[in-house]
Amino acid sequence: MTDAVPPWNVVAITGASSGLGRALALACARPGATLHLAARNPGRLGESAAACRARGAVVREVVLDVRDGAACANWIGGMERLDLLVANAGISGGTGGMSEPAAQVRAIFDTNVSGVLNTALPALDRMAAQPAGPDGVRGRMAVIASVAAFVAAPGAAAYCASKSAVQRWAEATDATERARGLRIHAVCPGYVRTPMTAVNGFPMPFMLEPEDAARRTLAGLRAGRTRIAYPWPTYAMARIAGMVPLGLRAAVAARLPAKPITAP
Repeated sequence: MTDAVPPWNVVAITGASSGLGRALALACARPGATLHLAARNPGRLGESAAACRARGAVVREVVLDVRDGAACANWIGGMERLDLLVANAGISGGTGGMSEPAAQVRAIFDTNVSGVLNTALPALDRMAAQPAGPDGVRGRMAVIASVAAFVAAPGAAAYCASKSAVQRWAEATDATERARGLRIHAVCPGYVRTPMTAVNGFPMPFMLEPEDAARRTLAGLRAGRTRIAYPWPTYAMARIAGMVPLGLRAAVAARLPAKPITAP
C-alpha cells in the first residue's frame, strides 16, 4: 500500500482469517506492531498470522467465536494495551424471495450484533483506563457495518437490520465516548470480494478488492471520520433505495422469484 503507515502499535481484529479482516491485518503488519488476530477457522487464521509475521509484526492469534462473551472479555483483558479494535467478524444468510428461517435470523443477530458488543464493550473499558497516545486518543474502535445498514432489503432483513444496529450504536456512542478520549467509527463498505459475497447470485456493482477496502478503511480512521462509507456510488444508491416507499418496496419484492434461504 502506498498510504502512510498505520500509526497504531497494538491492533486487535476479529474475523481476521479472510476477506477484509485479513486485508486489514496485513495492512497494519509492520515492525514494531503487535497484532491480536481472532477468527473461528484455525487453518486460515494461521495463514493470516504467518503472513503478518513475515511483514515484521508480533502476532498473537486465538481461535475465538465472538458469540462467546466470556471468551471475548478474556481475550481483551489479556492485552497490555489496545490502540485499535476492529470488530469485523460477521455473517450473512444470502438473499432470496422467501422468509428467512428463524435459526438464520438468530444466528445473524448473535454474530453481527451480540458478537460486536462482546468485544466492543470490554474494549471500551480497557481503553478508557490506559494513557492517551500521541494524538490524544486513548483508543479507537472500528465497527464493520455495511452500506446495507441504510436500506431494508427484502430477502436480507436480518443482515440489514444487524448492520444498521451496529452502525447506529457506533455513531451514537462515539459522540459520548469522546469525553473519555475514545473514538468509535462505523465502517460501511459496499460490495467487497470475500467468501461471503461469493455466494451472491445478483449483480454487485463497484465491487472492491479486500486490499482496496482496507486502504479506504484505514484512511477514514486516520482522518477521524465517524462514518466511513465507500465507495460513494454504492453508498449513494443505498441511501436512495432506503427512501423508496415501503409499500412499493414490498410490491417489487413480491414479483421477485422465490429462492430458498438456508441458515448459515
